[in-house]
Amino acid sequence: MNDPNGFSVYGGKVHLFYQYYPYDTKWGPMHWGHQVTEDMVHWQECKAALAPDEEYDKEGCFSGSALETEEGHVLLYTGVTKDKKSGQERQNQCIAIGDGSEYKKTADCPVITGEMMPQGFSRVDFRDPKVWKEGDCYYLLAGNRDESGNGQVVLFSSMDLYNWRYEGVLAHNGGVIGSMWECPDFFALDGADVLICSPQDMKAQGYEFHNGNNAVYFLGSYDKEQKLFTKEKPVSLDYGLDFYAPQTTCLPDGRRILIAWMHSWDDSFIPKGQRWKGMMTLPRELSIVDGRLFQRPVRELERYWKNNVCYKKARIEGERQFEGVSGRTIDFTVKILSGSFREFVVDVAGSDEYFTRFTFQKEKGIMEVDRTYSGVTKDIVCIRRAKMDGSERVKLRFIMDKNSVELFVNDGEMVLSTVIYTPLKAQEIRFICDGSALVDIEKYEIE
Repeated sequence: MNDPNGFSVYGGKVHLFYQYYPYDTKWGPMHWGHQVTEDMVHWQECKAALAPDEEYDKEGCFSGSALETEEGHVLLYTGVTKDKKSGQERQNQCIAIGDGSEYKKTADCPVITGEMMPQGFSRVDFRDPKVWKEGDCYYLLAGNRDESGNGQVVLFSSMDLYNWRYEGVLAHNGGVIGSMWECPDFFALDGADVLICSPQDMKAQGYEFHNGNNAVYFLGSYDKEQKLFTKEKPVSLDYGLDFYAPQTTCLPDGRRILIAWMHSWDDSFIPKGQRWKGMMTLPRELSIVDGRLFQRPVRELERYWKNNVCYKKARIEGERQFEGVSGRTIDFTVKILSGSFREFVVDVAGSDEYFTRFTFQKEKGIMEVDRTYSGVTKDIVCIRRAKMDGSERVKLRFIMDKNSVELFVNDGEMVLSTVIYTPLKAQEIRFICDGSALVDIEKYEIE
C-alpha cells in the first residue's frame, strides 16, 4: 500500500482509501484499498473499492479524494491508460459512487481529461484530484506539469461533479520547488489558506527537503475572484525518514485531520519473508500556531491508554532506564525541564543488539533520528536531522507502534516519522545525557 486516498466522512464514519496492490509486496496495477473507523485509531478493513478493470483505468486506479453527497459517497480518482496510437500513458480524472461499502464507476468516465487544459500542459502527469464543495459549486485540484515540465496545481469547477470547467493554475513551483507536484490538498485553517503537496525531485536546502520526494505545505492567501493562491515559502511537513503523500479531511466537529503514507519512495527495504509493505501515520490534528502548521496526534488515542507510569523531576546523568518505561506499542512523553548538557539522547526499541536513537543537540538546536542499529540489512538512509529552537525546555512525545516511531516535538511544532523493522523483543527505552538534565516522564501502553 502507499498513498492515502479518499480520506472523508460518510455515513457517520471516517473512510480511508489507499493505493493498493493486493498480490505482492512490490508495485503493481493500483487498486483502492478501503478501511473505515469511528475513532481514527481502530480501523476495520473493507474489500477493495476500485480495481483497474475499465479501458480508461486499466493501467491503474491512481490517487484521488472523496466526499459525501446526496447521491452517495463520491470517489474522484485518476484513471491511467495508454493512448492506442502512440502507446503513451495518459492520466484522466474518473468518478465512482457508492454507499460506503460497494462502489460503481459511472458511465461518464473520465469526467476530466487533459484536453480540457491549455495546450502544452502534460496529459501524462495529470493526477491526484482533490475535490471539495463551496456553496453550490464543487472545486477540484490536480497535480500537473506545464509546457516546460515544471510542477503546478490546476483548478477545475463543476455544479454537478460530472461537467467540469478548467479555471486556471492555482499555484506553480516556479521551476525551483521540485518537479511534479503530487497529491495536492487545499483548505482554510485558523484564518490562513493552506496548500499541501508532494513535490518530486527536490534538492535539500539546509535542514529542509532531505527526502528527494518530499511533502510540504505553503501558507498564503487565496483570491477567490482570480482563482489564484499567493504562497509563502515551502516548509517540510515531516522531518523523519518516512513520510509522503499526506491527505486531509474535515471532521463534523471542525477538526482538520491529516494522514500520510509512512514510507519513502527510494527505501524498498522490508525484512526477508515479510508478506506486507507500507503503513500509514497516526492521524493528526492540524492547527496554525504563530505562523506555523502544528500537528498533534488525534485526541482519540487517549481512549486506548492504560497502565500509566509517571516520573516527576527525575535527574538523568550518563545512561539511565526507568522501571515500567519500555515497550513497543506505547505513548510516552519526556519533558526536559532544565539542565546543563550538550546532547540528550532517547533510545527506543532497544536491546543488547538493537536501538533507534533520537538526539537533541541543545547548543546547535538540532533534533536527530538514527536507525542505523534498528535491524536494517540494506544500504538505506538511516539518519536525518532537523533544525529546532535551542531551548532548554523541550517536550518530546513518542508514539510507537510495532514497526514505527512518530516523534512530536513541542506539542506538534515538528514531527519526525520513522519506520523500524526491529524485532519485537527489543523493548527497552534508554535515556543518555552527557551532562545533567531534570525531566518529567509519562508513559502509557496503547491497548
